[in-house]
Amino acid sequence: MSLEQDAAVSAAAPSSRVVDLLGRMTLDEKLAQLVGFWIDQGDEVVAPMAGEMAGSTRYADASVHGIGHLTRVYGTRPVEPVERAEWLWSEQRRLREQTRLGIPAIVHEECLTGLAAWKAATFPTPLAWGAAFDPELVAEVGEIIGESMRELGIHQGLAPVLDVIRDPRWGRVDECIGEDPYLVGTVGTAYVRGLQDAGVHATLKHFAAYSASQAGRNHAPVHAGRRELQDVFLPPFEMAVRDGGARSVMNSYADIDGVPVAASAELLTGLLREEWGFDGVVVSDYFSVAFLETMHKIAADRGEAAALALAAGIDVELPTGDAYTEPLAQRVRDGRVPIEDVDRAVLRVLTQKEELGLLDATFEEPAPASVDLDTPRHRALARRLADESIVLLSNDGVLPLAEPSRIALIGPNADAASALMGCYSFANHVLAHHPGVPMGFEIPSLREALVARYPGASFDVAEGCAVEGEDRSGFTAAIDAARDAEVAIVAVGDRAGLFGRGTVGEGNDVESLELPGVQRELVERIVATGTPVVLVVLSGRPYAIDWALEGETAPAAVLQSFFPGEEGATALASLLAGDSAPSGRLPVSLPRSAGAQPYSYLHPLLGAANEITSADSTPVRPFGFGLSYTRFAHRDLEVDADASTAGGFTARVVVENVGDRSGVDVVQLYTHDPVASVTRPVAQLVGYARVTLAAGERATVEFAVPAARLAFSDRGYRRVVEPGALEVWVGPSCDERETAAGTTLAGGVHEITARDERLTVVSITS
Repeated sequence: MSLEQDAAVSAAAPSSRVVDLLGRMTLDEKLAQLVGFWIDQGDEVVAPMAGEMAGSTRYADASVHGIGHLTRVYGTRPVEPVERAEWLWSEQRRLREQTRLGIPAIVHEECLTGLAAWKAATFPTPLAWGAAFDPELVAEVGEIIGESMRELGIHQGLAPVLDVIRDPRWGRVDECIGEDPYLVGTVGTAYVRGLQDAGVHATLKHFAAYSASQAGRNHAPVHAGRRELQDVFLPPFEMAVRDGGARSVMNSYADIDGVPVAASAELLTGLLREEWGFDGVVVSDYFSVAFLETMHKIAADRGEAAALALAAGIDVELPTGDAYTEPLAQRVRDGRVPIEDVDRAVLRVLTQKEELGLLDATFEEPAPASVDLDTPRHRALARRLADESIVLLSNDGVLPLAEPSRIALIGPNADAASALMGCYSFANHVLAHHPGVPMGFEIPSLREALVARYPGASFDVAEGCAVEGEDRSGFTAAIDAARDAEVAIVAVGDRAGLFGRGTVGEGNDVESLELPGVQRELVERIVATGTPVVLVVLSGRPYAIDWALEGETAPAAVLQSFFPGEEGATALASLLAGDSAPSGRLPVSLPRSAGAQPYSYLHPLLGAANEITSADSTPVRPFGFGLSYTRFAHRDLEVDADASTAGGFTARVVVENVGDRSGVDVVQLYTHDPVASVTRPVAQLVGYARVTLAAGERATVEFAVPAARLAFSDRGYRRVVEPGALEVWVGPSCDERETAAGTTLAGGVHEITARDERLTVVSITS
């Protein structure tokens, strides 16, 4: 065991209080701490196969010996937060006073786009976090979400998602941050810090490689090799554990090369705990322990499934106790599962409860008499993140719009608030099952935001078509509206939902990357009127919209907004009018076609288009791309002479606003290793910075790039940095080397350890 592992084990040693508590527990009391109970689980399907997995155990029976977790107390149906808090406080008192050991429960909730509860603020979806390239802002968002959760007695949040995007056909792309591991790692780690600074434990998911599913299908096998696993999928989790101090991890549903992650001791114990030093709690993704029997078919029954998962390192079965209750108890009693496996998990759970203050909590203080889950500060942060995340893909000069007197507002997303929110927003996740229940917070549609911004203009609003389906009966009204207008704003894209309810979201995987339904045809018909068209794509995945960016069918301007949340429409209206300027950058390549998938900008030379194949995988817009209302120039890149395999390198670049208005640039630093022992990507992001500059203003950006940013798995699967030449450049995307410099990494082969820094340090001087 290494020194780092020794230190981690020492730090994780349970307190004498926790050890004493374990010693007084019966087997039933121990197992009760290792399961959750879904109080409100009913007909609503808000988890995969929840209907099939619904149990018949009454809560009173399930909690007679205590309970580890209460599942989604606020987030399963629309409950009044204050009333539910009163119930929760009384229930925690009951567990405290009427169970033998008096241990309260951990309450967990989804919090991917804000707290998933009725009346809570809804923030931009994580793909928008990636587009903003602003970890500090994401940390603020995480903190205010955590504050709302703590106010309601919630202890653990099931976020962030650290899956690296590999295939936009996958329905869960909107839950992800981007296709680059460093972007995902820095932004995701910032969210972890924010949430945990508020006293709520973050849960990293889905560990690991879940997004590499076969053909972009949910719950499909993963065929990633060990090198791709180590170099692409694991680094964000490592950063969130080692640099963010994440307290919980959730397993992936997938199997990797035939081994389900829920039964992988190599990943859940060997890597996560023994190598990385993680000393928190591993929780199962919902029903994934039982899925070892029902879907993966590596267990004959629930008892065997429980034994496999527990031995691998899953401490808590969520959302209910399908396997870790009587099926596991029977195997412990007959000696097939050692009690030490149970005790190890119970100690971790009790330690977590001690950290959260639950072992001392009496709940004698009253529940909050009033709560505001959507304060002005919530909305201000939601607006800032939406502002920063919108990506301008093309503009022939039509934007910003001055003061048009007649605007045609067209498209299925033009007057639909639900089109602004992701799959894990409470509105799309839960309220879809409760038609007629109000949203519970303000979320203006694009129409409402534009009418407020242009009070003197007349608007002709026409849906044109639905998001899905073949109905073209609304085309005529839309075309007539466009012909009579000075400008046509056409809003298209997705409607997020679950398991077939919508066009993107969990379980909504696709075979095509064309806009759903007849939306493309609608746009082309509106462009054909000759009226200038501004296309706004509100979506949870990037679509193949080359036709909208090239050729005669191209609108005058195209904006991409990844589900921008409750202030998203206001942010879009402000940007369209020129009150603010676009600064978002693509966190994922804009695909040419579904047939080119899976694709990543992190491809070796053989992954690029060439004359040996007639298939072109080149994206329509590359990773990192985004226009502004001003122009930026990057020049004079220089790299210090002391670059080395152990120390990395320091680079400086001058960025100047050469346009006529202020704006924000995202300065992106890339490298390429031209000769290595294994194939390397043609470009790799190693640092980035948001820089605000007035017209004519310049700044120098310095990047201190640590060796770990240059590391890769060699032929022996060691994470190393090799000596030799290194190409370094800065540009407006991964594809453009606007200013470049070469350097040579001196020294011998350096093997990366936990002592190596993982974050590029950025400093900006005028």
